[in-house]
This record gives sequence, C-alpha cells and structure tokens, in this order.
Amino acid sequence: MAAIRIRDFHPDDIDGILHLWEQMRATSFEPVYALSEVLSSCQKDHAVVAVQDDVVVGAAVGRAAHAQGWIVFLATATAFQRRGIGGSMLAALERRMAPLGLSKLSALLPDTAVRTDAFASQGFEGRKNLRYFERRMPVQRKELDTLTALGGRVLPRGLWDSIGGMQREKELLERRLVLPLSRAEMAEQYGVVPPSAVVLFGPPGTGKTTFARAIASRLEWSFIEVFPSRLASDPAGLAGALRETFTRVAELEHAVVFIDEVEEIAVQRGGEPPSAMQGVTNELLKIIPAFRDQPNRLLVCATNFIRALDTAFLRHGRFDYVIPIGLPDGEARHSIWSRYIPVSALGAIDVESLVRLTEGFSPADIEYAARRASQRALEKAYYASPDSSPAPAPVTPDYVEAIGQTRATVSDEVAADFLDDIGALARV
Repeated sequence: MAAIRIRDFHPDDIDGILHLWEQMRATSFEPVYALSEVLSSCQKDHAVVAVQDDVVVGAAVGRAAHAQGWIVFLATATAFQRRGIGGSMLAALERRMAPLGLSKLSALLPDTAVRTDAFASQGFEGRKNLRYFERRMPVQRKELDTLTALGGRVLPRGLWDSIGGMQREKELLERRLVLPLSRAEMAEQYGVVPPSAVVLFGPPGTGKTTFARAIASRLEWSFIEVFPSRLASDPAGLAGALRETFTRVAELEHAVVFIDEVEEIAVQRGGEPPSAMQGVTNELLKIIPAFRDQPNRLLVCATNFIRALDTAFLRHGRFDYVIPIGLPDGEARHSIWSRYIPVSALGAIDVESLVRLTEGFSPADIEYAARRASQRALEKAYYASPDSSPAPAPVTPDYVEAIGQTRATVSDEVAADFLDDIGALARV
C-alpha cells in the first residue's frame, strides 16, 4: 500500500474535496463554512490535501484576514482517521501561511464536533464555553523582515520527538533548558533563572546541531544559525558583522541563536604577535553578557574541540551549562537506522544486527552507511543480468557490507578524550 503524502491543492482535487464534504455531513456534523466558501478558498487562498495513490483522503483549507488566520475546512476520510493525518495537514497548512505574518491561526467548530485531537496536537487551545480553537503564531508580522535578514526560520513542530534514543541527553536538556524557558513564570516562583547560554560539546557528528534545532522546535522559537565563515566577508569584518547580527536578534520576541564549531571564533588568546582572531574572540566575549540581559533568548554554541576554546569563554557567568553530547546509544542507533531504511524494506531487515555492528558509529556514520547500501542495491538491481532476480529493495547483507566499508568518525582516542573532557569541563 502506498504511503500517504501531503501536497498543495490542485484544481483537479475538487471532486475529492466534495467527497470529503459529503462524508463529513453524513457521519459527523454540518461544517461551519458553506461548501462554496471552502471551494473558493481552495482556489484563492491556501489548501493542502493528503493523498494515497493520487486519491484525496484528507484536506485542510485556510484563509487570512489581516493578521488573523482561519481554518475553513479540515477533514479526513473515515477509513484514514486516527492516523495523525489531520495534525500533519494542519502543520503543512501553517507552514504555507506563516509568511503572511499572522498573529493567530483559529478554527471555529460546531458544538457537535467531538474529534478535536488534530487541533490539540498542533498547539491550538480551546476557549472556555466555546468550541473555538486558536493558535498563536511563533513569529509576528513585524518580525518577519528581521528574521529573513538574519537567515532565520521557525522550525517544524515535532523535531524533539523525532530524536530516538539519547534519553539521558534529552531528559537533561528538557529539564535544564526547555522547562524553565517554556514555563518562565513557574520557574520564577521557585527562584529559577531561565538559562541564556549553553555549550554543547562532543565528538564530530554526534547530533549537536540536531539537538539545537530540536530545542528551538520544542520551544517554538525562531532559530537563527550564525555562520562565522559567511560573516567574515562582511565589509565591517567578522567582529563587526557578529556584533550587528546580535543587535538584530534583539528585535525578535523569542530566539534560539546557534553557533556551530564555535572554536573557530573563540580560540585561545595569547602569543606574539596576537592572531587576527583575538579581536573576534574579544568581541564575542563582550556580546554574550549583553545577550544574557535580554529575556526569551537562548544562545547555543557547539564544538567538537572544547579544549581549543579560550579559558575565559567557558567561565561561570557566560554559560549556564556545558553539556556533553556523546555517541548514540543502542536505542538511538535503532531509531536512526529505521529512519534511513526504506519503509518497504524495513520489515525484512535485521535492524538489531545493524545496531550491534554500528556501536561507536555517529549518526552521520550510520546515515552514510545506509545511503551507501541503498545506492549499491539500486545499482545491482538496475544492472542485473536478464536471468537474475534482484531483490526489490535493499536487504540485510547490503547494509552489513556498507557498514564494513564505513570508517567510524570517532576513533578510540577521540572517545577517550571526550570522557576526560566530561570530567574536567562538563557543567550540567
């Protein structure tokens, strides 16, 4: 059976919308908006459909009026309900309407509507004594220009839940970062000051960037990734461009700012004559205290080489936590493998064997091995001799062979150094 996919509305989807409309009226409730309004919005406003084998099995339609967005129609075919399709369509519709700079996205339902889980799963809140749902948009209209200029974005919901395994790291980040930042009033009652800056450190390819993005997704804050290599070409120089970037970030209501490979701009100072990067390091050390004075901000710096950072950079008062992110555990490796093995082949693959064979692999190593296996399986099938019968999808030996040809990024020496760094520098 083909997978269900969500795409933009096409004019030839009208019959599918009509069928969903009639099915809704027959099995649940009379829609709030007239059929003519729904069809008009499909063609003039914003609409997505869920399809399987080119058959429409769900639809979400929205329209905007000034800063207010409305869900005009949301329906899933009876046979496909309770699969999370409604929530996925709402998320896709929100992404398409986000550039409009809406302050709210709302839905009005009849009081006979009983299935509201799709709205709840996407962050909509019901109003007391009303069957009314609204969702506050993460980015306001006035912030769009600033966010665009910074190359920032609002990441899709659900990135946090998509990280399989790594429960120790996830629980630590949830407790130390997400909880006090998302429940600031509650934190204040207990005398907890929400964190403003953290360092994630660990071997290359262990998922530090993934965690930074997942934190922003979990908080529903704007995500801005700072690339020192790009800023270096600014006429104001790297230090000046860095200062200007953080000045613009102050214009946003909420923001997670991420600097990967921060050791490039926070190197150990010293030596004669002073290196050109020392001025950049000095500027960054000045920026961080000013950044910490602004509420609803989180600076996440990631490094593969924490020993290379300037001593003053990690001093108390600049970073609230220095958190190690290590290699994926068995559960995490299982989740990563399941993500990259085709759905059609997953049931026939001995994933547990692949998990055992990739102990010490980083997520990037596993992704490389999985893609290599898929490529080799495709080539074998395409170039097979006429009298052979190639497997219709990759099989376990394809993955085992690819693992054997993949060199682990993290050596035993690097792994041992990481454990030493945890003991000497971690602050959790």
